[in-house]
Amino acid sequence: MKSSRSRSRNKNRNNRPSGGNIVNRVFDSSGPEGKVRGTPQQIIDKYQQLHRDAVLAGDRVNAENFAQHAEHYLRMLAEAQKEIDAKREQQEQQNRERQAERDRERAERLKAQEAAAAAGAADPQEEDSGLVETPEEAPKKRRSRKPKPKPEAEPAAEAASAPDTDDGAAPEAAE
Repeated sequence: MKSSRSRSRNKNRNNRPSGGNIVNRVFDSSGPEGKVRGTPQQIIDKYQQLHRDAVLAGDRVNAENFAQHAEHYLRMLAEAQKEIDAKREQQEQQNRERQAERDRERAERLKAQEAAAAAGAADPQEEDSGLVETPEEAPKKRRSRKPKPKPEAEPAAEAASAPDTDDGAAPEAAE
């Protein structure tokens, strides 16, 4: 049975926010005007709007404060975008390498097939495409059979098969 101490440690580790996708992650920003909640882009827009409002109101201190908050989230967003672009470029590079490898393999396979076809046209006995022959495609091999020996006729069997005549004379041949 686990102690409560180990459970609390696991609980704390699992509750940490993961890095994940910062672009879509929701943040709580505590600015001078209170909390601003949203994605980095939404927070940037909100602080820029507060900056414009402070400039129009003539409050240079708050205007600078809002501008700095907006810049902070702008930098976070830019860094996250760089990471996303780097991952995308890496993925595209891997895809290009895989495609090049597939193209090389395909070209080698075609060369091997052409060589086999050329060798097969020259000597059809040595053709080996690596495929299994089906009975329909296999060349017909005829086996020579030994003729069955004819049973030797016995004289008694011939006499029994001859037609009987009443006069005992040999049968007449039909003309």
